Amino acid sequence: MSVNVSENPISVPARSVRRVILEAVKFGAVGGSGVLVNFLFFNLLLHGLGWRAMAATVLASLIAMGSNYLGFRYFTYRDRASRTRQQIALFFVFSAIGIAMESGLFYIGYHGLGLHGPVESNAVKGVSIVLASGFRFLVYRTWVFRH
Repeated sequence: MSVNVSENPISVPARSVRRVILEAVKFGAVGGSGVLVNFLFFNLLLHGLGWRAMAATVLASLIAMGSNYLGFRYFTYRDRASRTRQQIALFFVFSAIGIAMESGLFYIGYHGLGLHGPVESNAVKGVSIVLASGFRFLVYRTWVFRH
């Protein structure tokens, strides 16, 4: 008796890789919209309304965190376990850690390196978001939106 292996053209590891790639693309789409929300509110608060830099970056990040939760829950990880109090708590705890990382990196660039202008402050904000997003991707997929 022989087994025809050509019936399953995609192996299990290849499916796993495709699933992680699709997840990363969805994470990027939601995260990208969150970045836009973050930058919009950051610039409105800092450059439009004259708020202090750290207050503007933290509040903008908090607003983006709320919009990201909805995107991750209902788009990126909608196939995962349903919404629970534990999931929501973990999301906001890890998001708060991510905001602390992002804000700390922003502080170093804005205050430590003196990058105060509109272009420089946005560049520092962007770098801080990118670096904190790596942490967020790992913890969201591992602990918050588990299978």
